[in-house]
This record gives sequence, C-alpha cells and structure tokens, in this order.
Amino acid sequence: MEYIKRELGSYKLHMIKTDKFKTIKVKVSFRRPILKEEVTMRNILSQILVQTTNKYKTKRDLAIKAQDLYAASISSSNSRIGNYINTDIILSVLNDKYTEEGNFSTAIDFLYDIIYDPNVDDNGFDKNQLEIIKTSAKTELESEKEDSNYYSILRLHEIMDANNPSSIKMSGYIEDIDSIDGEKLYEYYKEVLKKDLMDIFVIGNIDTKEIEKLIKSKFNIKTFKKSRKPYYVKETKPRLRRRFVTENDDNNQSKLAIGARTNNLTMYEKNYPLTLYNIILGGGEDSKLFRNVREKNSLCYYINSVPQKLDSILLIRAGIDKKNVKKTISLVEKEMNNMKHGKITENDLAMAKEFFTTAMDSLKESQTSIMEHYYLMDLLKTDDIDTRIKKINKVTIPEVVKVAKKVKIDTIYCLEGVNSERG
Repeated sequence: MEYIKRELGSYKLHMIKTDKFKTIKVKVSFRRPILKEEVTMRNILSQILVQTTNKYKTKRDLAIKAQDLYAASISSSNSRIGNYINTDIILSVLNDKYTEEGNFSTAIDFLYDIIYDPNVDDNGFDKNQLEIIKTSAKTELESEKEDSNYYSILRLHEIMDANNPSSIKMSGYIEDIDSIDGEKLYEYYKEVLKKDLMDIFVIGNIDTKEIEKLIKSKFNIKTFKKSRKPYYVKETKPRLRRRFVTENDDNNQSKLAIGARTNNLTMYEKNYPLTLYNIILGGGEDSKLFRNVREKNSLCYYINSVPQKLDSILLIRAGIDKKNVKKTISLVEKEMNNMKHGKITENDLAMAKEFFTTAMDSLKESQTSIMEHYYLMDLLKTDDIDTRIKKINKVTIPEVVKVAKKVKIDTIYCLEGVNSERG
C-alpha cells in the first residue's frame, strides 16, 4: 500500500494505491468548527446534494446515471471529529480495468456535478426535493428515542457537560427543521464551499500521477483556507462528587451509561496505553467487565467500554435489569480500581495487544477504514498502521497502570426500564 499526499492550496489530495480492491473510492471531505445550530442544516444539505442535482433532478435520475457508470454509488455522511463537524461525499466505482476506458473520469464529472452543480432555482434549493428530505428527517428524529442505546449515551453527554461538543446530537434537532428553507440552505451551502477545509481521498489500484492530474483538472478550486481551531476538545475537570441521574423509560431493559474523564494524558498515553487499558477493561472480546460483570455475576445482557480520545472521555455502556444497577456500578468500580492498583497480568496485556493487532490488520480490508485511518493520521498527526502495531507491542503494564490512575468516573446515567426483568 502506497500513500501520497499533495498540498494543492485550497485542498489536500490523498492518494492510496493498493491492488486489494476492484473499486476506486473517492471521498470529498468538508469540515469546520462545529456549532449546534448548524448541525440540522448540515444534515439536510448533505442529503439533498446526493439526491438531486441540476442535471439529475430526481433520485431516479441520479440512480440511472449511477447505473450507467457500471453501478457506481454515491453517498454522504456527517460525523464529529472533536471540535469539528465533518461531511463526506463518497463515490465508489469499478476500476476502468473492469469496465471501459474513461469510465472513472466520467464518474469524477458526476461527483463534481453532485457537489458543485446543485438543483437550485431562484437562489434556493428545489423546494419539492427539500420538503421530501425535511419530512424524512422529521420522521427519523421522532423515532430516535426508540433507540434507547443511542438515547442513553446522548443524555449522558448532556448531563456531563451540555456546553461540550460531545453533547451535540449529530442527527440534528427536530425543532430546527421547519426554519430551513431553500434560500437559507443555499446560502449555507455557498458558505461551506467558501470557508470549509477540504480534503479529497482516492483509493484503489490507481496510477497516482494520472489521478493527481485528473483531480487537479476537475477540482480547479482557488479558495484558500486555514485551520482555526484544535481538534482536541478542551478538557473538563472531573466533578468532586460524581453525578448520578436516573430517568424512566417504557422498555424491558435498563441502559446504564458511565462517563469517565481521561484528563492529563500525553499524546503517547492517549494513543497507546489508553488503548490497551480500554481493551483490557471493556473493549476486548475477553475483557474484565465482560468476564466478571456479565459472565461471572450474570448482571447484564451486554457491557463494554469505548474511549473518545478527542473528548478525553471513556464511556462504559451496559444493558441490565433495574434491580442490578447498584451492583453493576459497584463491580465496574471494582475492576477500574483493581487496574489502578496494578492488577493487570502479562496475559491480559498480551491478549489486548493481539486484539489490537488483529483490528489493525482487519482495517486494511476496507477502503473506507483505510481512508478514515489516513484522514485522522493527517489531522491528528498519529502514526501509520505498522508503526502503531510496533509501538503498541512495546507498551508495559506500568504504563497502563499509570493511565488507569488518570481515569475518573464523572457521571452515571441510567435509563431505567420500568418493566425491566432479566429472563
């Protein structure tokens, strides 16, 4: 696998040459500092761009064109990267080797049209298409609370710190939808093109010189932009007394969410000892929480942990019966305290390292994962895959224990199922 990055002034071009895949994937990413009041608008924009253009007015028209390009696919998504909101427009198309010469170039034209030639009329996005998308967005947001896993994590973040970017609901806010009209959306769209930082990724069995020439000719953009804010969210001090909040839910299962602060870690500790700490605690297949809370004591349906490194937060999630809340919390605390006091075996560490290495190897099997890896590597100045594996294998138990001592529970939230009773 060969990775080449080109600074092209208004955007960065990342090319990843690999013969693993028959398709070529192109991802155009736009990002800016996140604002709660813009998230819903951003979601609507990313959807309308891939559903209607000036040339292809309907989803059906777009689908027919994509089919003409040998079943190419177009998609969009929004995510948060620390202090930033990120929008991806992704094209996937078969390599010309399996279709016909010039198909990829035509597909790039198609992608360009989707981003830069939208379906606008009278200085605004097409009203009919916009109403369809807004109605769909409302329906999804109205059904959101039915996903109790998602809702419990959202509420945990809101309770931990309502002003922190981690508390922003990336799916958007239903109360913001009605105020979005075609003109307002079009103004926001133009602002995105003018001000957002931009990256283009191309991955596949490619000729990098030809790809660079092609992308530069198609995306002849002259707007120069600079990063204005760090990606890592400013750390918040843990509460002196942890907060415990319970809310009721008409469900058969209670959702427990525990938020811990991981403050004052070095970049090395964030990327390596913390990773192994999490795998050993609750992120691996044979973690301490899984073995001792779920299997040994039969207290939960599932339990796991995940670090949000850019937010300096560690999340622990469990599905339990309401009668087991206090005991589950007590056992989670016990396992965290044990790790703080050095109760980590060489076998624990070796298995965690093996789990991490396997995850890194599987990452290479997905074009999307590879692009994501290189994107974060560029933004956050992290190591490449092989270097990460080498460094993780050198981490010692004392280094993991040192990190364990910096993990402090801040907030506990329980979405209590009123009919919760384990069978």
